[in-house]
Amino acid sequence: MTNATAAKATGTFHVTSMEEDAYESLESGGKLTRARGDQEFSGDIEGHGHVEWLMCYREDGSARFIGHQLMRCSVGGRPGTFVIEASGDFDGSSSTGDWWVVPGSGTEQLEGITGNGSFEAAKGPMATYALDYEVS
Repeated sequence: MTNATAAKATGTFHVTSMEEDAYESLESGGKLTRARGDQEFSGDIEGHGHVEWLMCYREDGSARFIGHQLMRCSVGGRPGTFVIEASGDFDGSSSTGDWWVVPGSGTEQLEGITGNGSFEAAKGPMATYALDYEVS
């Protein structure tokens, strides 16, 4: 029998830095870029995240992105680190995406964390998130 704790974390994060570099122009008028940035989380997740994105921009300025984010935080009061894998879409003014906790990436009191969720970021540095998670 497992002694797991299932819960939902919600809150906001603030993008504190973001850099992006194009590495390939596409014949369709789009481009491929690498982006990296930092966020400060508040709510049920408290702490810092660092993300590395690969992005594919279309000619109209919209984009599809994938990436990994290292979370140094507490979740529901449990401190530790873990990695989120994410994918999403940017429509030219806002982003939406889905998250998955990378299995086996949790440390300290977040060892054994699993889960998935989503985020929404309107144009600007503020975003909201939700993460359904379980810590075994």
